[in-house]
Amino acid sequence: MEKINLRSPLTNSEWKKYFLFRWKILREPIGLDKKSTKDSLEEKSYHLMATDISENILGVGRIHFLNKKESQIRYMAVQEEYRKMGIGKQIVIGLEGFSIKNDRYKIILNARDNAVNFYSRLGYKILGPYDAGIGIDHYKMSKNLEIVFPSSDSP
Repeated sequence: MEKINLRSPLTNSEWKKYFLFRWKILREPIGLDKKSTKDSLEEKSYHLMATDISENILGVGRIHFLNKKESQIRYMAVQEEYRKMGIGKQIVIGLEGFSIKNDRYKIILNARDNAVNFYSRLGYKILGPYDAGIGIDHYKMSKNLEIVFPSSDSP
């Protein structure tokens, strides 16, 4: 696998590609229109995209704050032929890092049935079923992030 770059979209062109990617992977296959790709929290959220050396988007994810202690991951998507290569894991770890940097140590998400095992391997626990209103079984999941303190013997 070639080198993956993980970063937020920057230009208008990148944002358009980012949202188009989200729609193509998450919404188009279930017959939802492009308007369903965005919500009212986009500008308040932290977005990550994984790109290859040619700047093709391979995966995306977003996190926003729910309150002073919790964050929520949404809109996670990896292009099918790049799944099971660690791209989704890198995105989740990046989003978790952003949450920790902002003093939020609990993350919740609503995973599609086919993504539950992926999140479980990353330490997320199922809280129960969730009705996303799109005809696909979802499960509410959560993870408490570890607070890491620098060791006293570090330089």
